[in-house]
Amino acid sequence: MKFEMAAEMRTEAGKGVARKLRRNGKVPAVLYGQGECLLLTLRPDALRKLLRTHGGSTTILTLSITGGTSRTTRSVLVRDYQVDPVTGQLLHADLFEISMDKPIRIKVPVSVVGDVPKAVKEGGVIHHNLRELHVECLPAAIPDRIEVDASGLEVGQGIHVRELTPLTGIRFLEESDQMVVSVAAPISEAKLEALLTSGAVVEEGKEPEVIGKGKEEVVEPVEKEAAPAEPKAEKKEAKETKEEKKK
Repeated sequence: MKFEMAAEMRTEAGKGVARKLRRNGKVPAVLYGQGECLLLTLRPDALRKLLRTHGGSTTILTLSITGGTSRTTRSVLVRDYQVDPVTGQLLHADLFEISMDKPIRIKVPVSVVGDVPKAVKEGGVIHHNLRELHVECLPAAIPDRIEVDASGLEVGQGIHVRELTPLTGIRFLEESDQMVVSVAAPISEAKLEALLTSGAVVEEGKEPEVIGKGKEEVVEPVEKEAAPAEPKAEKKEAKETKEEKKK
């Protein structure tokens, strides 16, 4: 999927500059790749629309950059972005430039499609073992998502990476025996209670057992022992010895 966005070149960097840009309604960004690193500013509304409607991770962004010696157009992907957890304000974005004729490696989300498995209707539990898959392909071949049909699964069955429907021009990089989606048997109340009480939960009022616990010892601070007073005769002899050494 493709998306267009405008950007402006900037020359200053630093936390103070970034705060000033945000106050002025802009998002600081950095473009990496192709042997260079460019400092940019983006419009927050355009970036928010991209992230909200396309997710950003697999969307090829045609970036039109102004502010330099000339207007340039780059094909990029949103590699990372930061959002204020309190206000929701976009704080920063990292972009990665790509070449349309060179394969890239990227993570693509997994989407489970088809009817609800009969085993799930009967109480089974479906597990999304892999939420995304690492693939290699040309940028133009990047799929929005990888669909997995789990409608025919029974309890105890699953779909491995090697069993996925091949996609033209796309190579899966995950291990072939990794499980993508599976259906497990429901846990009965008795089994759940047994799991919660067998060794994991300590009986109320009972001290937990410590393996290899011996007799409890109380270690008290050791006071420095006072040196025994030397006899006066020994002190006098030691003093005379020192005076002879000085001579």
